[in-house]
Amino acid sequence: MRIARIAGVAGPVAFVGAWAVSGAVTDGYSPARDAISDLAALGAPTRPWMTAGMVAFGVAMPVFARLLPRPAARAAIAAGVGTLAVAALPLDPGTEVPAHAVAAGASYLALAGVPAFAGNAPVALAALGLLGASVVVDGASGLLQRAGLTLVDVWIVQRALRPCPAPEGMPRQRRVDHVL
Repeated sequence: MRIARIAGVAGPVAFVGAWAVSGAVTDGYSPARDAISDLAALGAPTRPWMTAGMVAFGVAMPVFARLLPRPAARAAIAAGVGTLAVAALPLDPGTEVPAHAVAAGASYLALAGVPAFAGNAPVALAALGLLGASVVVDGASGLLQRAGLTLVDVWIVQRALRPCPAPEGMPRQRRVDHVL
């Protein structure tokens, strides 16, 4: 369980850290306007760093999945695999409908499914709305994408840090207010 908790924190932190730092050091890049995938596109100077953040997230999600109920765990595994596909299929500005976009869309759906199948429909619906809007709204697509992804990332981290209930049959510890 400890490794699953670490993965639930490390994966989102690595991914968000990669796009935050990569975006900050890229001249002319606007996190409000430009997609995260631009930072990992073919020819982008930040491609190795952004790809590493995607891979860290993709590897961490199946490990974190051990903390979730079965349907949510399957969604977390799919989100991890989808993110690895996004990393393996970098954005190629020369293609009309890039395989990267298909992988990203599938990953978005799976990622929103994690809180949905874990019983948090409001987070899932908000993330889907933001990520869907990021595809169609010009000028703010980067901001909408980051908001949707970060919303689920924060949910994942809080879920990873949440105390686990005592195993069945184990007595709960009593609170001690003072020491004699």
